[in-house]
Amino acid sequence: MSRPSSQKPAAILSSPGDGNKTQEAPKIEFPCDYAIKIVGNNDVEFDRDMLDIVERFSPEFDRSKVTHRDSRNGKYRSLHVTIYATGEEQLNDLFVALKATGRVQMVL
Repeated sequence: MSRPSSQKPAAILSSPGDGNKTQEAPKIEFPCDYAIKIVGNNDVEFDRDMLDIVERFSPEFDRSKVTHRDSRNGKYRSLHVTIYATGEEQLNDLFVALKATGRVQMVL
């Protein structure tokens, strides 16, 4: 079952004797620099299109600091970007816009 985009994933903690327990993800103090990894199908326009979306939500974003990596077989590409995050709403809206392209497999 898929998790609604507004929910934050919980970290799974495990220690001997107490079974699995969940703990809320740590709170982020905004504003801050925020690293994002965008994984999607490797095609000619993937970088440009994804970075255009990132720039819409973070206008001061610096494209020159983006790194990328192709999968072993070249089918997928990951982009590593850092934005200046101003709040949770900005991040949620960015993640939704990236996924809405239909070309993104994961946003981490």
